[in-house]
Amino acid sequence: MQHPRLEHLRQNDWWLNGAVLLFMIFSLAIIFSLESAGGEPGRFLKQLIFVLLGIILLWLTTYINYRKVVNYGYVLYIIGILVLVAVLLFGVTIHGTTGWFQLAGMSVQPVEFVKIIFVVVLARFLGDHAHRVNNWKVVAKILGLLAGYIVLVLLQPDLGSAGVLVATGGIMLFCSSVSLKKIAVLVAVGAVLAILAWLFYFSNYQRDRILTFIQPERDPLVSGYNVKQAVISVGSGQLFGRGLGLGTQTQLKFLPERETDFIFAVIAEELGFVGVVVILALYVAVYLRLLKGVKRSRDDYARFLLIGFAGMLFTQMFINLGMNLGIMPVTGIPLPFVSAGGSSLLALCTGIGLMQNSLRER
Repeated sequence: MQHPRLEHLRQNDWWLNGAVLLFMIFSLAIIFSLESAGGEPGRFLKQLIFVLLGIILLWLTTYINYRKVVNYGYVLYIIGILVLVAVLLFGVTIHGTTGWFQLAGMSVQPVEFVKIIFVVVLARFLGDHAHRVNNWKVVAKILGLLAGYIVLVLLQPDLGSAGVLVATGGIMLFCSSVSLKKIAVLVAVGAVLAILAWLFYFSNYQRDRILTFIQPERDPLVSGYNVKQAVISVGSGQLFGRGLGLGTQTQLKFLPERETDFIFAVIAEELGFVGVVVILALYVAVYLRLLKGVKRSRDDYARFLLIGFAGMLFTQMFINLGMNLGIMPVTGIPLPFVSAGGSSLLALCTGIGLMQNSLRER
């Protein structure tokens, strides 16, 4: 008879774990390359610690029954609300966004964990109403859950995270039994709200970010500089790249936010098209494993958890790649599992551990 812990490990999806581990190795290699060429001192060691903590957190979370987590979905939702209020009152402001707690000399961004909570609470709600979700009252309650987080995140203001929450909720709703007619109405309402936000809510800085995305050449030395340098970096890598530590755009510091927002541009310049294909292949592998779990699962809660996490991951990847290619506004969304920083990595590792538990559901 096999030991329970060995059986538990055997039941994990090791293709999924392997892809996450390769992401982490990629991240560490790039950050080491940047630090060795005069980047932020200590960044590599800090990221290595986050990676080790992430692996431990992933492993521990696989032992937590996803049904218990889902059962506490509404409690977690309220905790998320309280944390978002607390960060507005007591948080520190970085790059114009009041979205971080300063703890023991480190910056913690709670919205990264709130994204996971949102997937959990929406999976709970959709699972509870799986056969009557195509009802305006039920849809209105879903929008209420989303609005509770969106309003607080926009007050920071963090447009990128708000966009991720909206897209994640939209994907989960689309994969439920809500009719396309209702979804079309919601999209129309969302468009009207976006126009109103542009006219009456967005700051000049936020409008400038979006206008620069539409027309980068309007201010190439200030607002459009980041995007322009990222696009140059991506294009200069060619097939095999310049080699780790040899990228001119990145190592000579023409490219800002190299370890975080624009780490994909560093990969493209130093590892070339081949490196980009490897990264994209890893994302495809993760999505396929999660979607395979969706197809096999007979439990609505597990199914919506997997759909929500896959949707959130895809949205963050899409936005970050779009930022690096100049086809999306720069909103500060990290590249999942790759960008430097602990909050996003630890939250995603928690999510992967929970997904591993969900994948064992048949």
